[in-house]
Amino acid sequence: MNHKDYVKEAYRAILRSDFAEAITCFEAAISASPDDAEVRYRCSITYARSGMLEKALEHALAAVKLDGVRQEYRLHLQHLQALQLVQEAKRLLEDEKPGSGNPYHPVTLLKEAIVLDPLYGDAYVWLAIGHSRMNEHLEAIAAMKEVIALHPDDSGLRQMMKDLQQSLQKYIQ
Repeated sequence: MNHKDYVKEAYRAILRSDFAEAITCFEAAISASPDDAEVRYRCSITYARSGMLEKALEHALAAVKLDGVRQEYRLHLQHLQALQLVQEAKRLLEDEKPGSGNPYHPVTLLKEAIVLDPLYGDAYVWLAIGHSRMNEHLEAIAAMKEVIALHPDDSGLRQMMKDLQQSLQKYIQ
């Protein structure tokens, strides 16, 4: 089979929700035509949807190296990089023990994620959490305003904003 046949098989597998098979087919297409940026990009998307961030990043980076002109390749890579930064910041915030490590490190990672993908709502939510944990309530509220602007109908975000505002009121008193 040529690489286009493998790609067709990958799409058939996706339609059956068989993402493991789709990945196998995309990898075969890449082996048959390693310089095809589009196949790398599609493979990256499939890996990302399957929760395999490292492999998704690997193929997204390869797609950008092969064809750095295509805007969607770069945006996809930036989103995956932002996702990776948010995951790391989240891990640091969840594992944080008082007095351990640099409390600003997760916030720095989250700000980098927002620069890479300004539409990635989870980055703003975790940024708000990071600021709130450092008693930087105004910064937390500002981050929540940004994510609410992205998702104005999300009642969970609005509740989180109310909670932050109450924390600020307690902190002021």
